[in-house]
Formats: sequence, structure tokens, C-alpha cells
Amino acid sequence: MSALAGLHLAQPWWLLGLLALPAVWLWLRHTRPAPRQPRVERYADPQLLPHLLGSSRREGQGRSRHWQRWAVLWTLLLLALAGPRWDFHEIRSYRPGTDVVVLLDISRSMAVEDVMPSRLSRARQEIDDLLRQGAGLRVGLVAFASVAHVVSPLTEDHRSLRRLLPALGPDLVQFPGSRLSTALRLAGAMLGERDDPDIGRHILVISDGDVADSDLFATVAELRRRGIHVSALGVGTARGGEVPDGPLSSLTDRWGNPVRSALNTELLQAVARDGGGRYVTAAYLDDDTRQLLATFRHHGGRAEQGQARIVVWHERYYLLLAPALALLLPWFRRRAAGDAP
Repeated sequence: MSALAGLHLAQPWWLLGLLALPAVWLWLRHTRPAPRQPRVERYADPQLLPHLLGSSRREGQGRSRHWQRWAVLWTLLLLALAGPRWDFHEIRSYRPGTDVVVLLDISRSMAVEDVMPSRLSRARQEIDDLLRQGAGLRVGLVAFASVAHVVSPLTEDHRSLRRLLPALGPDLVQFPGSRLSTALRLAGAMLGERDDPDIGRHILVISDGDVADSDLFATVAELRRRGIHVSALGVGTARGGEVPDGPLSSLTDRWGNPVRSALNTELLQAVARDGGGRYVTAAYLDDDTRQLLATFRHHGGRAEQGQARIVVWHERYYLLLAPALALLLPWFRRRAAGDAP
């Protein structure tokens, strides 16, 4: 099939505006200035009359040129609004089998550098690996510290999610602390109340476990009753490190001692156990990502590629805008010359 074989207009009703062309032409013709007295022609040659009587003929010619330019411009703009399109490609519908909401801890303790380059950088890399290898997943993203915020709703556009990761950090946190239960409830609301056996619902907590939450396990148990599995990915080491408070200083307590943070493996393991998921410690290899993906797919539905095909047309309206803008340039030039001192 040739490129122009599928040429059509997305909004052909805009072409009704072409009816304005003859209407404007008739209006200009009927409002033309009245001719001078015929007897004046007895006192001068016809070729001298325009110089003696002003610019009557030139005005008529000018009105004709203005109308022609306006008619071409009007036609180009209407054709652009009508949406000419040709040359398309087809995509097949796709139904993901698993929904995953990732909870990323961005509290101050995630800036500790007991893993290189830091816990937060390691966590962002883990999310990037999950998005790269997680074909068939619909992923949402929540950043939390003392308050949880939705960074992205559930989406299949993994590339856009990966572009959001570098902007997530402790500088977005206004209040100290880390409340995981608030983020879990927000993720549960994103996953909804439905219990569809064809779609698995999961929450992945990525944190160092340095949280203080009295109702954490009650929230996990409620999510489990709703059929939502909670897994955890621990970032950090058991020896921990000092929590930074700026580039050259550490966070201190009320007595002036540096605040240290270590990976709380026991808490994260308990969250994953009560949530019916899996606990994994972040590593530099892909083993952790593969284990999590295996858990998601084990407790999830099956991703299927539908039979329906969607035609995506290539819009070509911009090809008509270039000549239309070129026709407007003389008008702007005259306006600029008229405004010049």
C-alpha cells in the first residue's frame, strides 16, 4: 500500500468553513468604493487618472490581493484543522496480568552510604531493574517518609516511570520520620477493592526498615485479607552508618551524638511474611529482581496479548502550517514598520 493510500481527514466538518470564501468575495465586491464622476475623464488621459484621482484603482487591486492572500491562508488553516492523516501503524491490545505498587522510602536514613553510592541510589536502581525486566506488569509508584505521595498511578508506560526516578530524594521530605502504614493504605486504595483472579495485586516496599509505626502489621493484615500481597526489598547493611544532614555533616540527636541507621531485616521480613509476599535484600546482581518477579507472577494473573488491533495514524496537519505562517510574515513586517519611530 502506498503512503497516500490511506489519506483521509480526521475532522472533515471544518471544511464547511470554505463556504466563507464566496461570501467574503461577494461582500467585498458590493462594498467597493463608488467610481468618480465620468465627466472627469474628459480632462485627462485614462492612464493619468489614477495620479489625479488618488489610488482608486490601486485600492481595488490592493483589495483583490488582500482577499486572495486571506483566501489561501483561510484554506490552509481549515485544511490543517480538518486533520489530514495518512500512513499508519498497528498495535495489538495488551492486558497485563499483575498490578504492582512500589513504595519507595525517601526518608533521611535512605541517604546513608553503607551501600554504594547510597541506599536511595541503590533503591532507584532496583526499581529501574524491575521496570526493565517486568514485562506484563502494570506498575504504580508511591514515595513516602512521614507523608506518602503518589508519584505515578498504575501504568504500563515503564519508560515514563524510569524518567521520574532521579527526582525522588530526601530533599522532597518536609517532616522527619518514616510511616510505612500510611503508604500501605494509599497503595491499597490505588489497587482498588476488586478481587479479580485474573489480575494479581502486589505491593513492594523498598526501604531500610527504619520506620516507627504502631499500626503497621494491622495494616498489612488488612491488605492480606483483601487479597493484596506485600513484599519487601531491604536496602542497606546490618552495620549501618551515620545519617547525613547535608553534604558535610551528620544528623545528631538531642545530646549531640550522630544518628546511626542500620538495615532492619527482621521488621521487613515480618512485613513480607504477614503480607504473603517475599523478602529480598538488595544486591548488585539481578537475582533479587528475578526473585521478586517470580513472586509477582506466582500470585498473579497471566499477561495476554489480545486479538484486537488498534490503528495509529500519523498526523500531517503541520505540513500545512508552514506555508500559512509564511503568508503571515509580510503582515507582521508591515506592522513592525508602522510601529517604528
